[in-house]
Amino acid sequence: MRNTTAVLIVAITCTLGLTACGGSSASTALIDKIAKERTVVVGTKWDQPGMGLKVGRGEPQGFDIDVAKYLITQLASGQPVDIQWKESVSSNREAFLANGTVDMILAGYSITPARAEKVTFAGPYIVAHQDTMVRANSIGISKAADLEGKRICQVAGSISYKRITDLPPEGKLGLKVQLVGAANYSECVAKLSGNNLDAVTSDDLLLAGFAAQAGGGLRILGDPFTDERWGIGLKKGDIRTCQALNAAVARMYGDGTARQLMDKWFGKANGLTLPTTVPPAESCS
Repeated sequence: MRNTTAVLIVAITCTLGLTACGGSSASTALIDKIAKERTVVVGTKWDQPGMGLKVGRGEPQGFDIDVAKYLITQLASGQPVDIQWKESVSSNREAFLANGTVDMILAGYSITPARAEKVTFAGPYIVAHQDTMVRANSIGISKAADLEGKRICQVAGSISYKRITDLPPEGKLGLKVQLVGAANYSECVAKLSGNNLDAVTSDDLLLAGFAAQAGGGLRILGDPFTDERWGIGLKKGDIRTCQALNAAVARMYGDGTARQLMDKWFGKANGLTLPTTVPPAESCS
């Protein structure tokens, strides 16, 4: 009877995923993996100039990439880490974290209550502001409220369009518009340039990269209407890594790295006001 009871206790313990059963635990913190294996898989955008853009066979380049490198170095206490980059579009970010395809995500990933139910967010590492981009020769759209009845881009997995179409808490303006679907924001920009829609609305830092790439063919209205807290996405429940990342973000602002990276990637964009102090951290949950 005692042996049977002991077996049942062990079985229940293993079912709950405790490390005492041997093997890897589902709740193993990323910071421990980095310390032990010296490797990490980071999900980023690959189609967004200034944030995360991959050209050819090289690694992606942009603000999110450089921030990820800094934070990972902090998690590894300065030791070298093999960083593997994985393209993570808006529609697959939660799934990639849940199934272990990536260990962390930096991809203009706004922290929202709905997402926080599935993801543990560290940060924010910067606060962006949703704005609107139109063709340089566009008339009749000078502010976000002018988008009533206009064609705007709807990216799969992104909630930016909801800030226009919905009312709080998920939305902002509650306007009636025509939604034009797209797989990602680079497709939105191509459709905007081709006169297949009237505006692209998203975070101003994202739009700034595309506007710079367009060489004067596109312009940002300079009418921000939300605060978008960009977080570092982790597998749900990884509290220790979240807390370590929050400390690393504070150091990034304290030692001047954050400002250096913002100036590097966004300093030439007109109409942007870049933050100078670390944003208040979210509680890790």
